Amino acid sequence: MTRIVLAPGSQRGAAAMETAAVKGRSLWDDARRRLMRNRAAVTSMVVLALLLLAAIVGPYLTPYTYDQINKNDVWAHPLVNGHLFGADSLGRDLLARLLIGLRVSLAIGVVATAVSLVIGVAWGATAGYLGGTADELMMRIVDVLYSLPFIFFVILLMVTFGRNFILMFLAIGAVEWLTMSRIVRGQTVSLKHKEFIEAARAAGLSQTAIIARHIVPNLLGPVVVYVTLTIPAVIMAESFLSFLGMGVQEPLTSLGTLISVGAQDRDLAPWLLIFPSVVMVVTLMSFNFIGDGLRDAIDPKDR
Repeated sequence: MTRIVLAPGSQRGAAAMETAAVKGRSLWDDARRRLMRNRAAVTSMVVLALLLLAAIVGPYLTPYTYDQINKNDVWAHPLVNGHLFGADSLGRDLLARLLIGLRVSLAIGVVATAVSLVIGVAWGATAGYLGGTADELMMRIVDVLYSLPFIFFVILLMVTFGRNFILMFLAIGAVEWLTMSRIVRGQTVSLKHKEFIEAARAAGLSQTAIIARHIVPNLLGPVVVYVTLTIPAVIMAESFLSFLGMGVQEPLTSLGTLISVGAQDRDLAPWLLIFPSVVMVVTLMSFNFIGDGLRDAIDPKDR
């Protein structure tokens, strides 16, 4: 048996290369590797990408439009007259309406979450960093808004500004930012006494610059995780409003609206409830698995 012995210089070179590789691996590189090892998260990302692609491209590929009425296809069963998923009480193709509904629900989820992200991060980071009276006042405002029932707040906005599609983004985003601000505020309080923040103060940076350049970037981990969990919560909120008849209006539709209509017609056409419910469950589970995977990948306690 032949033994291969490295020269001392070669051994030192190999050790140096290994050390450099370890040092060159950032925390985000490590988090990405951990995320890619999570099969549930990776599978969910693939499924969510396919759903997003279907929502964007699918409506242009269906033989019917989402608002096309076909009197001869009322209550058409799946796979009849080109209706892959069947038709509703007006003969409208369920697949086309399902793809449009998925697009609307994802749009509301993403845009409303973006609204809550901007407001919540700015509010929470400012309150946590300033502390003292400013922190108390800002967080008491959050507590007061928390005390308002969600439905009451949305109805109040609709009565004041009227019912329209854009209002859905604003109404839901204006409520969801409250939890985001609390999470960000707690993280900011734990960060503001770190050495690099003290160094920034000593360098003469203003409070606004410290918050923007040092506090907010270091909040990215928990914020990203919370965003993936907020999007399904927003989709559920929109579905709840649509189920009550206060959401998206005809002929436009959403997953919540389709489920509401399907629940009313489930005895005559059960497919109207089954297919939207399946899409809703798959979408929400995908976001939740991705959020769990990101949480496990970013959490420093698991490293």
